[in-house]
Amino acid sequence: MPGTRKLGRDTAHRTAMLRAMVTFLLENGKIETTVTRAKEVRSLTEKMITIAKVNDLHHKRMAMAFITKEGVTKKLFDEIAPKYAEKNGGYTRIIRTGKRVGDAADACILQFVEAGAPASRKKAVAPVEAKPEAPAAEAKAEVPAEEVKA
Repeated sequence: MPGTRKLGRDTAHRTAMLRAMVTFLLENGKIETTVTRAKEVRSLTEKMITIAKVNDLHHKRMAMAFITKEGVTKKLFDEIAPKYAEKNGGYTRIIRTGKRVGDAADACILQFVEAGAPASRKKAVAPVEAKPEAPAAEAKAEVPAEEVKA
């Protein structure tokens, strides 16, 4: 559930920070932050994308109440949400990058998943096409056993 982490800030500061980070992620496509912040921003961003899948006035007002820039809200409804129309969640991914130099906090990159990417971590396997068989004349020449010595 979003909003359960306090992130070392009072309520107003935390809300403002999360709104700004969600807006920046929707505007630029990826952000670099700490893992705990990324987990909060991820859940809020995915809720905004889910809201934007329904393109009506009520849902636009719900998104504008949270996102701080009107242009980003327009981008969310016109570009981002239609890409994920067939997907039921999992719009973002967190890629851990190691420790941050200044304070050794766990750093990561939060970015959008490609719209056509498979849901599982396993790589998608392309179907194998059957190759026509080679004629007998082009078949591999057999080497006598006497010549094959290692």
